[in-house]
Amino acid sequence: AEHLFCMYFAFEWFVRFKSFQRKRNGLRDAWFVFDSSLVFMMVAETWVMTIIMLTLGADGGGGLGNASILRMARLLRLSRMARMARLFRAMPELLILIKGMAAAMRSVFFTLTLLAIIIYVFGIAFRQLVGDLAKNEDGYPYFGSVPSAMHTLLIKGTLLDGPGAVVKQLGNESYLFAALFYVFILLAAL
Repeated sequence: AEHLFCMYFAFEWFVRFKSFQRKRNGLRDAWFVFDSSLVFMMVAETWVMTIIMLTLGADGGGGLGNASILRMARLLRLSRMARMARLFRAMPELLILIKGMAAAMRSVFFTLTLLAIIIYVFGIAFRQLVGDLAKNEDGYPYFGSVPSAMHTLLIKGTLLDGPGAVVKQLGNESYLFAALFYVFILLAAL
């Protein structure tokens, strides 16, 4: 995978280099110089150091040590993400969307936590009330244990993947159970 990334970035650098009408202008473009240094370090680490290590017969701990300096330089590749700053300056709407998503993550987290609590409480209730009475088409109980009850409530009651079969089985036992399942669906939909 590292060799594929190295080939891709080297190819990207080559295309950008060829796009300059006067090749010396590449030295005036700060982003191109930055990318050139990153690609150079990546090629040196991925291909050149591998060849040197194989030539010297080092198995990771020989002549050049474990090349920990180059492993530290690998972190510099993360600085390629600095190019995103240019994208955010060009499209401020994108930055607004990202800030909105970050602000919404807290409310989404608490909504999912509340949903998990509701599923847990109703899972215990259905396990105690219904137990092994309601079974699916394979004969396994929908509410045989608390985890299976929670799974049934998540799939059939929250994501609504065929709740009719569960309601039919619950209605055969008691209409109160079916009504309780509908109350769960209404609460989970909020």
